Order: sequence, then C-alpha cells, then structure tokens
Amino acid sequence: MEPMDIKVEGGGGGQIMKILLLSPPTISAIKAVIGATGPPLGLAYLASMVREEHEVRIVDSLAEDYTYEDVERIVKSYDPDVVGITSTTSMIPDAYAVAEMVKKHNENAKVVMGGPHVTFLPERTFRECPYIDFIVRGEGEKTFKELIDALEKGKDPSNIRGLSINMGSKVKNNPPQPLIKDLDAIPLPSYDLLPMNKYEVNGTRFGTVMTSRGCPFNCVFCSSSLQFGRIWRGHSDSRVIEELRYLREEYKIREIEFLDDTFTLNKRRAIRIARRVVEEGLDISWSASSRVDLFTDEIAQAMKKGGCHTIYFGIESGSQRTLNFIGKGITPEQSISAVKKAKKHKLNTLGSFVIGFPEETKEDVEKTIKFSKKVGVDFAQFTIATPYPGTRLWNYALSKKLILTFNWRKYTTLDPVMKLKNFTSQQITRLLWKAYFSFYLRPSYLIKDIISRRGFIFRRVIPKAIKMAKSAMEVIRNGKNLFNSR
Repeated sequence: MEPMDIKVEGGGGGQIMKILLLSPPTISAIKAVIGATGPPLGLAYLASMVREEHEVRIVDSLAEDYTYEDVERIVKSYDPDVVGITSTTSMIPDAYAVAEMVKKHNENAKVVMGGPHVTFLPERTFRECPYIDFIVRGEGEKTFKELIDALEKGKDPSNIRGLSINMGSKVKNNPPQPLIKDLDAIPLPSYDLLPMNKYEVNGTRFGTVMTSRGCPFNCVFCSSSLQFGRIWRGHSDSRVIEELRYLREEYKIREIEFLDDTFTLNKRRAIRIARRVVEEGLDISWSASSRVDLFTDEIAQAMKKGGCHTIYFGIESGSQRTLNFIGKGITPEQSISAVKKAKKHKLNTLGSFVIGFPEETKEDVEKTIKFSKKVGVDFAQFTIATPYPGTRLWNYALSKKLILTFNWRKYTTLDPVMKLKNFTSQQITRLLWKAYFSFYLRPSYLIKDIISRRGFIFRRVIPKAIKMAKSAMEVIRNGKNLFNSR
C-alpha cells in the first residue's frame, strides 16, 4: 500500500461525507458466558459529534453477530469516505482485518482507529497494519470532529492535537488534545444508530451510561486514568437524568449499567442522582461501581432507594502485599466493611479479583481465593493480571522482560501472557478456574442461587463457564490459543 498523502486533495467544497463507525467482528468471552454485550458508547459519542454535517452509520458487529463477510458486504454497499474502527487489545487483529478490507474496497477511503490499545501503541499499530491512516488518541470526540472537518474541506490535518498520522516511513504523533472540561458540551450518544434491541440479558433490555470520566487513582493494571486523564469530570445531574429519560422513553429500557470507573467518587453527586431518579419517576433499576474506601451508609441507602440493585467493588486481592503492588490504596478490612454496608441496605455485591501478578506467591493467590468467599460478595469475577499497553504493569513487564507473547488475541484476562516468578502459565490458569469453581460451586451458594435467583447461576452461567474451562484445559494440553477466532 502506498503511504498516504496527508495533504488531502479534493472535497474542498465541504461536501457531505459518508462515515462508517464500527466495532469489528470478534470473539467475546463475556458474550459467550452471559449471552450479551454492551453497546459501543465511544462510537455513539463520535457519531453525535459529526452527524449534523455528514451521513453516519454505526455497525456493532458483536451485537449483530456479524462475520467478516457481513462487514465486507456493508462496506461495499455503503461505500464510506471515512471508516472509524474501535478496538480493545484482544480485538485488534480483527480491527486490522477490517482496515485492510476497507482499503481493498477503496484505497482512497480514510481509515481511523481509536481506543486504549492504539492510543498507547501508535507506532506499533501502523507497523502492524499500514492500512490505517490516522489514530485518534485518548478522549476522542474533539480530535475526531476536527479530523472530519479537515477531510471535508480538503485541509491538511497534520497539526490536529490528539492525532497520530501514518506517513509511510514515519509516524507523526501530535501533542495530546486537552481534556474536555465541560462534558455536557458533548451531545448525547447516538443511541438511535445502535441496534438497541440486541442489548438484552435474560429477556431484559439494558442500556449503558457513562456519567463521568477520569480517574485520580493509578492502579497498575488500568489504563483509564491515562486514556481519560486523572482529573475527574462529571456530567451535570440534569444531563444524566436527561439521558436516562431518553433511554426509558425511547427504548423502554428499565435496566441501566453505569460505566463510570467510580460512580461514587463524588459522593454528593452520586446521592443527588440516585434521589433524582426517584423524584423524576423514571422507574429504572441499575448497577454502578464504587471503591470500597468511598462507600458509606448514606450512599448505600440513597442508591438502594434510587433503584440500584448491584454495586461493583474492585476488591482485587485478599493479600495486602498484592494490594500494595497494585497501588490500590485499600485494605481487605475496608472491603469487608464496604460489603457489609451494601448488605445492610440490601444491595447485591459483585467483587472483582485479580490473580497472577509477577511477584505473587501461592500463598497470595490462595489468600485471594479464600477472601473472595470470606468478604461476603454475591458474585465474583476472577481474572488473570494482564499487562495492557499503556499501563504501569505493561511498563513493568517490558522492563523486566516478562511478556510471553505479543499475540494480542491472548490479552483477554483469561489467558496468561506474563512470565511469573512462582507459577507456570498452566498453573495460574488452573488457579483461575479453581477460584471460579470454589466460589460458585459451594453448596450454600448454589442453594441461595436456586432460592433467590431461580438458579440463574446454576442453570446458565456455570454450564457455560465449565465449557470454557474445559476448552481452556484443552488449550493448555494442545498449546493452542483458545480465543483465536480466525
């Protein structure tokens, strides 16, 4: 492929362009177990930034169960001028395949990629996939809008902040785009361009809403504070209510998942939003996340009264030594206290636990497995520590030569991709499944599940998890990649 000419020719009249925003076909472990996936909100925000001036279409391949052939058919029939692709690390080979597909259909179409993976690895991304023209780094709305404006008018986009440009033999990384201070200035996501009827779990439609951005914390495995900054910024209460009302009235959605890194970071605001949900008569139920050290009785009470049914806690480990390595800034005792407060106000609790950090011992991992049951959460999510690009764990693993593979498909948090001091890859994988089975197959847990949840975990989740575990064990024996979808 010829290197692109960044001095875009043609289109100087500012004509309407066709813009295709898509999430590529891929394999999702979450969808395999739960049976659903959430909407690509990032694409919906980008669409809202440019749809007044241009024709925009969104394709959510995962929700639609689209194959590469389906996407190719759409590309050929729609014939877009610009294709924007979002991708996580494990999806990046699929994003590359779509970029190549677009260029083979029309070499003049501009391919733009965004997301945390490409934000932190622009040079490597262009090297691995020369079909990509631009990378929008970090918080993308303003950068993407400026890029589209430049392409529309035939102007040189080479100085747009937050943009990385494929110049063939070299890469031009422009300075970062300043963070958007007033989030209310961003239009509502273009939900109407998404297949909203596809986002459903157990017969219930759900919506996702992000009410804030930025995280002042710096956990070793998380890229959020780097992607969206360490300064917390929130939508106004009224804007949050407006978005919830829109989902309720337009799509009859009564189940909401707030995607904020920490919904309760601003305690007063979290309480106000919970109270406004009731005052406005929205009739929704919802879930959200909190740090264990920010969770109070007052917040728990307000959230429960406001329709919240489940709170997500990043507990991470039962070993203080591991928590210190993560940089979490909490103690196991704080996790126990937070779960008790949630239980007191009849909130369900989901705890996140991570095993397989480089220096972890067998004792550390066993502490985490045991603590997951002791802490009292209703649901537990276990993952293997994964050094995603841009994170402190990534830099640590690179500096100590711990990366076992750059096969991005294996960066799923279910596959080990780091060399560990005290475990082989096979051992840590077995411990992951031991954690799941020891938590969910307790007789007391199964009885509670059958009584209070009509056996949802027993009937639906556990059989699929066992199937995945058997596949994982087969992978270990055969040395193949469980998530290689091509």
